[in-house]
Amino acid sequence: MSTPLVEARGVVKRYGPTVALADGRLTVLAGESHALVGRNGAGKSTLVNVLTGLQTPDEGTVRFDGRPAPALADRDAWRRRVACVYQKPTVVPDLTVAENLFLNRQPTGRGLISWRRLRREAAELLGTWDVHVDPEARTADLRVEDRQMVEIARALSLGARFIVLDEPTAQLDNREIERLFTRMRSLQDSGVTFLFISHHLQEVYEVCQTVTVLRDARWITTAPVADLPKADLVEAMAGESVAEQTVARRQAGESAPVLLEAHGLTSPAYDDVGLTVRRGEVVGLAGSSGSGKTELAESFAGLHTPTGGTARLDGERLPFGDVGAALRAGVGCVPRDRHEQGLVSGMSIGDNVTLSVLDRLGRAGFVATDRRRRFAAGLIDRLDIHAEGPDQPVRDLSGGNAQKVVMARALAGDPRLLVLINPTAGVDVKSKESLLARMDNARDDGTAVLVVSDELDDLRRCDRVLVLFHGRVVAEHPAGWRDHELIASIEGVDHG
Repeated sequence: MSTPLVEARGVVKRYGPTVALADGRLTVLAGESHALVGRNGAGKSTLVNVLTGLQTPDEGTVRFDGRPAPALADRDAWRRRVACVYQKPTVVPDLTVAENLFLNRQPTGRGLISWRRLRREAAELLGTWDVHVDPEARTADLRVEDRQMVEIARALSLGARFIVLDEPTAQLDNREIERLFTRMRSLQDSGVTFLFISHHLQEVYEVCQTVTVLRDARWITTAPVADLPKADLVEAMAGESVAEQTVARRQAGESAPVLLEAHGLTSPAYDDVGLTVRRGEVVGLAGSSGSGKTELAESFAGLHTPTGGTARLDGERLPFGDVGAALRAGVGCVPRDRHEQGLVSGMSIGDNVTLSVLDRLGRAGFVATDRRRRFAAGLIDRLDIHAEGPDQPVRDLSGGNAQKVVMARALAGDPRLLVLINPTAGVDVKSKESLLARMDNARDDGTAVLVVSDELDDLRRCDRVLVLFHGRVVAEHPAGWRDHELIASIEGVDHG
């Protein structure tokens, strides 16, 4: 058997009394895509931090191509061996692609940066790795998938042939994901090795050859993907048997009153959209990233102002372009990105979950501290947020629990309309089920729910799914649709 490109054995990492990793193991062969999966808190991030030289293990060893890992302080040696492309980009948005590729190592002539040489070498580097991006483009103007490829190209230019992809598909639609996977396969053929971290298990089966499972900070198994059925993989992650089921949901009766009614909504992102959502009904919005589905949902939450059309919630005209007014009208929202839009990272859990209802927790602009704490504690219990209490900083939470905080705030005001945008993005299997159960509870309470998601499992919980294509509603699928039917609508296969 050939020497592994990367090997970690018996890795242990503690933070005071907390054991973040009790038995980390990983063996990655050159040229493969190797998946690392596990629920939030399983130890994946800690193992990646050790593999990328950000932290030293308390016990255990890490080897690259049979040789011990470099000293922690030798950053150049680490960069020649491994790079991590995170869910949140690490490129400098206001610099060009070329400037990002050669940041802090720009070619010079007579003591000055040679801009012509910089552009030429950037174009050569991008061409070598078949990355179709303009070297002179501002990085902030690139699509997410192209920013990721710029980061990969930068790592490859430093000599690294082992790339960690941490939730790379979280902000991509189906077409963009397939393009990313095509590029990954091409890079594998050129000798690049990937460690692929994703909560979307179907992606593991599409792009990876081997999978390693961590659970409760320990290595559980490593196996060829082809030999591990999805049910067995979920069981290894969860520690219990998880039967795969088709979620059968009742449909809201046609006699249920309409809570949300929209006519002729138009904006640069969508055109002449009409829809209704009844009391106790969950309606999904599906489509590619350019379909307008997200912008439409955000409009109901007060984030955008349509150029035409109207919407009414429980008979009252819904205000557009004013988040506060939308809240007062009875709209709760889980935004598309919990990091940028959903959480105030410097505040506590209690502060975050009560931000939308402060007017109910005091008088004359003053918030009653004890009342806020009790209210927050109730939401923490209701959403099953694993935390020390309301005063714990929200930045200390795992991804799944952080998303539950965002959901808790959306539910805090007992909304009549609940708008959920990618509600389970970047969370583990159990947290995903818990978040979707909260959606079901809201439906049972008579709330109208609008769900935007690229996850078919999220949309399967809906009473019906509307598909947008180039800004227009082109199809409606009642509960019980088949995957290929919905995907065909999303991809524009079954309509003109």
